[in-house]
Amino acid sequence: MLGPNGAGKTTTLRMIATILKPSSGSIKVANYDVEKEEQQVRSNIGFLTGSTGLYQRLTPNEVVKYFADLYGVEKNVFKERKERLFDLLDMNDFAKKRIGQLSTGMKQKVSIVRTMIHDPSVVVFDEPTSGLDVITAENIINLIRNCKEEGKTVIFSSHIMSEVDLLCDDLAIIHKGNILYSGTIQEFRGQMQTDSLTKEFIRIVQTA
Repeated sequence: MLGPNGAGKTTTLRMIATILKPSSGSIKVANYDVEKEEQQVRSNIGFLTGSTGLYQRLTPNEVVKYFADLYGVEKNVFKERKERLFDLLDMNDFAKKRIGQLSTGMKQKVSIVRTMIHDPSVVVFDEPTSGLDVITAENIINLIRNCKEEGKTVIFSSHIMSEVDLLCDDLAIIHKGNILYSGTIQEFRGQMQTDSLTKEFIRIVQTA
């Protein structure tokens, strides 16, 4: 999902995640209605927002365990899943440090594991690599690839065209609350009037 600041990306993602109620229309996640079946939607979704909202005095181990317990993840399943995610995101060196002592990138990794620990079928990432160093961003891109390979639905917003190029199957461009384009990335390339994704995005937004 692409769009300039204030376009409505985060609002849309928050409606999908049941945080905001849509003023019109309807949204279904894993065949559950976001207004009528909120709890079922939340059980099937993982939502990573730009604000981590982590408990500063807890460790990554404790935060992830707390959220696993909230979702009712079984002990043996939790252990295997946590180890796999910590390895994938290279988190073992700071797993026992307090959140308040961690860098922005480390906190983002903790937030991602918290988002993924219950193995949701739908994952929503709101600018997951914004402000992160290259290595951390690459870890997150690899995680998104893994989600796709596992058959999960991944919805993410981004300002980084290289990520869109690497990861997207479908693309939506939003501007001032309106959808200017919705289709596959291949279809988007086929109708481009410029020589790059960035230039084409700017052209579409500026001519709207």
